[in-house]
Amino acid sequence: MPPEGLRSPYPSLTRSRTSRRPVWAASSLNFAFLGEEEGATGPNGAPMWALDPVDGTANFVRGLPLCAVSLALIHDDQPVVGVIGLPFLAARYWAEEGQGAYRDGRRIRARDTSDLNAAIVAFGDFAVGEGAPRSNLLRLELLDRLAARAERVRMVGSAAIDLAWLAEGMFDMSITLLNQPWDMAAGVVIAREAGARVFDTDGSDYRMQSTATLAATPGLADQLIRLLLESNRAAQRRAWALRSTASAPTPQPGTSRPSDRPRRP
Repeated sequence: MPPEGLRSPYPSLTRSRTSRRPVWAASSLNFAFLGEEEGATGPNGAPMWALDPVDGTANFVRGLPLCAVSLALIHDDQPVVGVIGLPFLAARYWAEEGQGAYRDGRRIRARDTSDLNAAIVAFGDFAVGEGAPRSNLLRLELLDRLAARAERVRMVGSAAIDLAWLAEGMFDMSITLLNQPWDMAAGVVIAREAGARVFDTDGSDYRMQSTATLAATPGLADQLIRLLLESNRAAQRRAWALRSTASAPTPQPGTSRPSDRPRRP
């Protein structure tokens, strides 16, 4: 059930993460299934449904309405159908490969922004847990550069919303420095069908094995790739400096460093 204060116009979309799983299993015998909790199940090589019933869980738990239901059909390593529901904002986005992108039956298009100074950028969450400080070095370097050059940076807390709002023209870039297909796949096909570019950190087109999910208007995509390369070099220098500091010997009590020793007369 949604937290106190949140009421969805689509009640069935806010059931528990697993309550509808048997229905999918019974009705999708010729499809595979991918979810965050259970991983991939079903026949190898079959078209795959990827579902995240609550993308933006932290928002949902706190009663923030910025969360989404994300469902995609993946075929030959690419999402070909995507549906994103925003149950607490009464909005639904969908797209099919080659058929355009829609919100509630209305065709939507990404903006044609080409000036980074005029861009509003959606930025994904920071890493948490073991290894997070090192993983976040790149995020910090990139965020520092975007803060200085973009019109605004926004952190919504849902990758599905970031991509849907990019497709609708509310954002000009969406940056998520990881790739979890149950979160990303629906938004990827919706953003593509709206005219945005979706790609990996090296500029290659997004696929299910990509290490990140980057999306932008066509006029901003190359600028984002350059910013990412610049930020990655700075993050590597920072990581090297941190390793050097951590490996430097600590002076023992009662000893002096060479620079502290008195010089001979």
